[in-house]
Amino acid sequence: MIEGMTGVIAIYVFMLSAVAGYEVIARVPVILHTPLMSGSNFVHGIVVVGAMAALGMAQTPLEQALGFLAVLLGAGNAVGGYVVTERMLEMFKSSDKDKKQGAK
Repeated sequence: MIEGMTGVIAIYVFMLSAVAGYEVIARVPVILHTPLMSGSNFVHGIVVVGAMAALGMAQTPLEQALGFLAVLLGAGNAVGGYVVTERMLEMFKSSDKDKKQGAK
């Protein structure tokens, strides 16, 4: 994949993405933070793809173990994001009792 990327460049990219992420999240109003973050589960998918790429380039058993752990944790994070989104959407659904009372 990215064969020419050295450790220094990887750290630079990580630092740039951390600063950009902080700047974006810091400007979101508190009331919108949770719905926005639970709705942006595609970010978690990108993390899983990056972890799979790291696992694919792993050569030593330690790198393979860390890559597997990264894929496992990233997938858990993505699934958890969808669970949180589902629970939040359930809060906005009206129950059958509300529908029956409104029909009377």
